[in-house]
Amino acid sequence: MDAALPVSLPPRKELQAWLARALEAARRAGASGAEASLGVSRGLSVSVRMGEVEKVEFERDRELALTVYFGFKTGSASTTELSDQALARTVEAACAIARAAGEDPCVGLAEPELLAREFPDLDLCHPWPLVPQDAIERARACEAAAFAADPRVRQSEGASLDTRHGLSLYANTHGFLGVRETTDHSLGCAAIAVDQAGAMQLGYWYSSARAPQDLEDVTAVGRRAGQRAAARLGARGLTTRRAPVLFPAEVACSLFGHFLGAISGGALYRRASFLLDRVGEEVFAPIVSAHQRPFIPRGAASSAYDQEGVATRERTLVERGVLRGYLLGSYSARKLGLQTTGNAGGVYNLVVEPTFAGGLDALAREMGEGLIVTELLGHGANLVTGDYSRGASGFWVENGVIAYPVQELTIAGNLREMFRGLRAIGDDLDVRGTVRCGSVLIEGLTIAGPP
Repeated sequence: MDAALPVSLPPRKELQAWLARALEAARRAGASGAEASLGVSRGLSVSVRMGEVEKVEFERDRELALTVYFGFKTGSASTTELSDQALARTVEAACAIARAAGEDPCVGLAEPELLAREFPDLDLCHPWPLVPQDAIERARACEAAAFAADPRVRQSEGASLDTRHGLSLYANTHGFLGVRETTDHSLGCAAIAVDQAGAMQLGYWYSSARAPQDLEDVTAVGRRAGQRAAARLGARGLTTRRAPVLFPAEVACSLFGHFLGAISGGALYRRASFLLDRVGEEVFAPIVSAHQRPFIPRGAASSAYDQEGVATRERTLVERGVLRGYLLGSYSARKLGLQTTGNAGGVYNLVVEPTFAGGLDALAREMGEGLIVTELLGHGANLVTGDYSRGASGFWVENGVIAYPVQELTIAGNLREMFRGLRAIGDDLDVRGTVRCGSVLIEGLTIAGPP
């Protein structure tokens, strides 16, 4: 296992030629318009458990996807094989589907004047030519740090390291061509602490980044996982009550994920969102402002264009609590009688402005008494009504400090009231994902303990 992960991908010109051939074949078949995407990637994934290697995988992926339009009819097909025969079959399948489809006046390519024309360097590509044995040793060191963090950490669900290098291209018959070369690296560990009675608690932590040098140190990741597991020992239930709830940054991002789902085009044109027709209205507490920042260097969701080639742009989605816009692609925009916002594929780095000088510990002191939620279970957010109910575990806080761990809880409320009852956002931003947000303190939720 001394061969490094290949860092080279197929030449861009070769991949561009396949896209051009796909679009030309669609035209020859009678399509009035077409778009095609082609992605190739190389990856290495290793995992260890209790010091033993569980997995070493080299991954090679590629896929060419084609969508054709015959007026207001559309069809799509894809292939993982790059050959003349596979391309011909893909074009034939897409065209056959389109000819058999019903008409929909909202389908079609994005308007040509909205397509991206500038492609700044966003510093998204940092290949990591890891030798598998080195990756294994890093994972082992991460797991060993979890065991060293606390003597009560006696078992492990393992540690893993993943690295991926990809190249994606998108082209359409308006003449647009976009190319993105990216890398993604991650390291994670799951530790198990055991008390004297044999009760177990799991603690997990991970780091992810575009560049390997931006990852947390392997021992820091493992130590954090071990500490989190040990801190959960002795967890108890709570009686049902209403109290403030504090979401650490890594958990708070999910709250804004629900917000993004509610302002996304698909939910809106289906009338399945509690934020339908709310642009210009106050939907958050007045302290809240949130912005799309698509050009953050090395950002997890940075891009100069969306999945349709439309130029992305900096946008204010929430201004002092007021909703300023939706996330729309071309299809959803047409369904709503609006114009695409360049958000086909979602948001491109949502940055939530901090309102409080300090992170989780400072917010706990500010809260005084309440619940810190460190883990959420289930998918109990109804975007139609805003109703929110999730299984949870975490820590009960008294006099501004953690008193004891708690588990087997349910927290419930409604996203409308939760957003409006948001009291503070810390400056401890989690920058690992699409949403960049600090810890969030919410005025009050119903907390139900075990029956």
